Amino acid sequence: MPQYLFVYHGGTTPSDPAEVEATMAAWGAWFQGIGDALDIPGNPVGQSYTVSKGGVADNGGANPVSGFTVVKAASMDAATEMAKGCPMVVNGSGSVEVAEVHEIEM
Repeated sequence: MPQYLFVYHGGTTPSDPAEVEATMAAWGAWFQGIGDALDIPGNPVGQSYTVSKGGVADNGGANPVSGFTVVKAASMDAATEMAKGCPMVVNGSGSVEVAEVHEIEM
């Protein structure tokens, strides 16, 4: 079954312990709902850097990455449907970029 990369943009980092607990519960429930399709849970990420021929920029670009996950799905439609349940999408604080992972032999 194909793999799909979920790249998270935005979101918020709660500071209140009750908000942290609620946020973690929402992510846990979403991951549980994904079930066996959850291939690599991933993690949030820190400051992103953009490396190009012109050098290194430390501003994260126009839409900095905030985390990632890898799922298995039968199609792009199935993967994007899964992504709609992401807590950041549901609460409006972020978005999920979905891309199919293409396997190549080295």
